[in-house]
Amino acid sequence: MWKLDLSFISEYQETIARLITKKGLLDDARPLPHSALVKIKEALSVEWTYNSNAIEGNTLSLQETHVILNDGMTIGGKSMREHFEAHNHDKAIHYVSKLVEADAPFSSRVILDIHEIVLSNIEDHYAGRLRTGGVRINGANFTPPNARKVPDMLDQLVEYILLNPDDLDIMSLASVFHHRFIWIHPFFDGNGRTARLVMNLLLMKAGFPPAIILRNDRKKYYTALNRANNGDYSKIGLLMYQAIERSLNIYLDILPRDEEYDYEPISTIVSEPDVPYGQEYVSLLARQGKIDAHKEGRNWVTTRKALRDYMLQRQTNQN
Repeated sequence: MWKLDLSFISEYQETIARLITKKGLLDDARPLPHSALVKIKEALSVEWTYNSNAIEGNTLSLQETHVILNDGMTIGGKSMREHFEAHNHDKAIHYVSKLVEADAPFSSRVILDIHEIVLSNIEDHYAGRLRTGGVRINGANFTPPNARKVPDMLDQLVEYILLNPDDLDIMSLASVFHHRFIWIHPFFDGNGRTARLVMNLLLMKAGFPPAIILRNDRKKYYTALNRANNGDYSKIGLLMYQAIERSLNIYLDILPRDEEYDYEPISTIVSEPDVPYGQEYVSLLARQGKIDAHKEGRNWVTTRKALRDYMLQRQTNQN
């Protein structure tokens, strides 16, 4: 078992506590309205597939991904590989959901099965099989371990998740898994998609919605992983927490709540006369995880309550 610098968790204790509170609100509201729940799951599945594939270089748009998965159409000018990547990822999501519903135990075999679905009809000779040779990753600041070490390292990672010796909350545990899996790089291809699918399997087994790393955050994502390679988990942790918060917010939005809980563009909220901060400052608070906020596309959204809570907390600290 390895030693990790987990100081990033104390840095984000307020954020973690906020996410746990939101999950509690979601749990208290179950069962959620069925029709709304079905629509959210369908939309998030398409988003998850689109963003995860786009991070790896797939050029299908969100709308094209929706058409392929929901209308059964093919897109002119797009490769068969890109179509298979969309279909395979969608099948992998359904498989992950079935594992969650069945409360199936987490294991190395489960990871191999997910990977086999991801590469089906694309690279069948690699699908579901650990790599047997060396690999290099473009833009990464490390070289993955020797292939001979991979089977034991993957089993050790699974054991770490099952035992949770550092007593991490599930969100932080999933963040650590995500990075360590990418670092081990157990497959010749499909590591990123598999990592994000298994990461979400862990979250969903704990009752959280899937966390979607956005294509627009691709550069930030790879920078965060490279920092984690040097022992600094703060950026990958923050990116994970923000992705989880976005999904929680999408689910919570179907519950009846006061208008002050509505998520609006930061530019709209700072235009109110009682807000003493400018858009740039509030956007910085959002990026740093200091307020309740998430990204929609390239834009940050937050709530009036989130900004009011921040103002009250700052006033308390000054007194």
